[in-house]
Amino acid sequence: MSISLNLNGQTHEVDAEPGTPLLWVIRDELKLTGTKFGCGVAACGACTVHLDGEPVRSCQTFIEDVEGAEITTIEKMAEDTVGAAVQQAWLELDVVQCGYCQSGQIMNAVGLLRENAKPSAEEVDDYMHGNACRCATYQRIRAGVLRASEILEA
Repeated sequence: MSISLNLNGQTHEVDAEPGTPLLWVIRDELKLTGTKFGCGVAACGACTVHLDGEPVRSCQTFIEDVEGAEITTIEKMAEDTVGAAVQQAWLELDVVQCGYCQSGQIMNAVGLLRENAKPSAEEVDDYMHGNACRCATYQRIRAGVLRASEILEA
């Protein structure tokens, strides 16, 4: 089936079977590999992208459900004010250890800061809870989100 996708501000025509996860279209068809495969059951958050500005798990978002929606991946985040602030905070605080989960962490952090520009540490923990980090850098992730909030406030 042919579907027109609005991905990172560009239109892409893709052929995919119904039921194909958006993750595989992004990675295999469009060759954007920043979005990671983690678990395949929407439990870890490594595959998080934004769908009409909201964080979603692309491993469980099917291609037929996204036609006409605006899809944003980690590759576009540096051009976004909130995304750039999160990435700056991540670098300042050396949040990343192995880095595998970080695109999903950043995408989710951007979603949080768009909803709540000045979250408390507890609100960060609650919002980011569904994003797993195998290296357990949760304290640095929390600090990164809080620092990004400060950057945006300045």
